[in-house]
Amino acid sequence: MYGLVRSLLFRLEAEKAHGLSMGLLSGLCRLPGAQGMLGAYFRVSDARLRTEAFGLPFPNPVGLGAGFDKNARHLEALSALGFGFVEVGTVTPRPQPGNPRPRLFRLPADRGLINRMGFNNDGMEAVAQRLAAWRRRHEGEPDRILVGGNIGKNKDTPNEEAWRDYEACYRRLHGLVDYFVVNVSSPNTPGLRALQERDALSNILGRLIEVGSTLPSRTPLLLKIAPDLTDEQIDEVAGLALEMGLDGIVANNTSIAREPLSEASRRLAADIGAGGLSGAPIRGRSLNVLRRIVAATQGRLPVIASGGILDPEDAKERVGAGATLVQVWTGFVYGGPGTAAAICRGLLARPG
Repeated sequence: MYGLVRSLLFRLEAEKAHGLSMGLLSGLCRLPGAQGMLGAYFRVSDARLRTEAFGLPFPNPVGLGAGFDKNARHLEALSALGFGFVEVGTVTPRPQPGNPRPRLFRLPADRGLINRMGFNNDGMEAVAQRLAAWRRRHEGEPDRILVGGNIGKNKDTPNEEAWRDYEACYRRLHGLVDYFVVNVSSPNTPGLRALQERDALSNILGRLIEVGSTLPSRTPLLLKIAPDLTDEQIDEVAGLALEMGLDGIVANNTSIAREPLSEASRRLAADIGAGGLSGAPIRGRSLNVLRRIVAATQGRLPVIASGGILDPEDAKERVGAGATLVQVWTGFVYGGPGTAAAICRGLLARPG
């Protein structure tokens, strides 16, 4: 059934199709009884799927990565579709429109996407208000979907002042999200990836850790890295994460690489231009980075595997390589509303 729906959606410009489909799904969930019906169909409830990471109880280990629900508008719908957690954002202190459209492109021959969204979001205040309303409705529910807050800087904030933006988002969303992810690895904000260098990163993380120590409750802090780091850079980031006492790593963001792509996708990518590549084309590199992180940290840090996870086999491979949790994004675009359920069933079917 989804194959037919997808063929219709794929006739539309990608970002428009995304907005239309999620808007319709969220609208459906507001009808009496509809959310429960969706949940009964799509959720896979099994005690064996429950996963603890960073001291948090995840109802299942399958999440939706940042960038899909940037503004915390679709949490009800995504919960009904069976995700164990959703990362909202990337959230910046001030609202910003992002890069000019079109900025999201499909590579159907390779089941990939290229995006150059540019942290388009409604800003931390609007997102905080929606998250507060969400928590009021669902606080205390058993097996509640968990919500991560992916935070970044505004495009016009100089890198030397970037720590102020991360701190502002951290303070405003504290108590409203279950964990934070520091995003310094998107390729779509000029100069952002320079913040992955040790001194800049230490400054940002150190300030957030210091602020967190003054607040009444502790919220886990994670770092999201790029798949384009060298092995030496990965080792350095892993060492820094351990040294500073981070709670985990998200591996990975999108890639600026364009290999391996089919000939058809290479031609498309040449016309599309800049942006971050995701989906099946970065499967191999994302898996290699995961393995490097696990080895460099000796398995002492939980890792959320992200990038190139499109089906249950991909998810099982990541868990087998040491991931605690997995995230989809492009896989959800190509796989449809049953993606989380399919991966959960695949994980349950693993030997042992």
